[in-house]
Amino acid sequence: MPQTAIVTGTRKGIGKSIAIHLLDNGWNIAGCSRGEATIEHENYSHFMLDVRDELSVVKMVRETARKHDRIDALINNAGTASLNHCLLTPGSTLEKLFSTNVFGAFYFLRECGKKMRKSGTGRIINFSTVAVPLDLEGEAAYSASKAAVESLTKTASKELASLGITVNAIGPTPIETDLIRTVPKQKIEELVARQPIKRLGTMDDVLNVIDFFLSPNSEFITGQVIYLGGIHG
Repeated sequence: MPQTAIVTGTRKGIGKSIAIHLLDNGWNIAGCSRGEATIEHENYSHFMLDVRDELSVVKMVRETARKHDRIDALINNAGTASLNHCLLTPGSTLEKLFSTNVFGAFYFLRECGKKMRKSGTGRIINFSTVAVPLDLEGEAAYSASKAAVESLTKTASKELASLGITVNAIGPTPIETDLIRTVPKQKIEELVARQPIKRLGTMDDVLNVIDFFLSPNSEFITGQVIYLGGIHG
């Protein structure tokens, strides 16, 4: 029986690449975004929703579990970023960052965890960023939201371990996606210069870690955050 994963933020970028990668490997995928689907595949189902909407998240997870009888993995990719000095960051930006990056991830983790509990196994992968360990200037609010995601990852890994569910996170370096195209080139170059491996990350770098966390051989690995580029916490 094909495995089933929920991947959030599949309209473009990393989320879309992860969904296509898993589809190519025989998975059933339920994806979501605030816009129409950009993936056409017989094993792909799309939900138009905002991850900040708790009721919509609950509905998507329940419908996916009902259709496929189980949920084997959750990739909490959907997120938003902000590059702004802390003294110039309005409350509305802070609310959007936390409601999307933290609340959205929590809602999906909670609801998928309920379904995984019934099968006694599951993989949950959250997304952080190297902005957390590097304490990047200009990203105080964004880093704070992702630090919360890391805390959620570590605590939830303990709460769900006895249920056979692992919870881990990946922290990418800058990757050529829409998320960094508005960031000044000098800012990106300065960040890359702080990495032991001095280059931009690639989608394959991310997929490698995703495959590692999803592997049946990784059942003894939980509560971990893997940063790319040689960065460490």
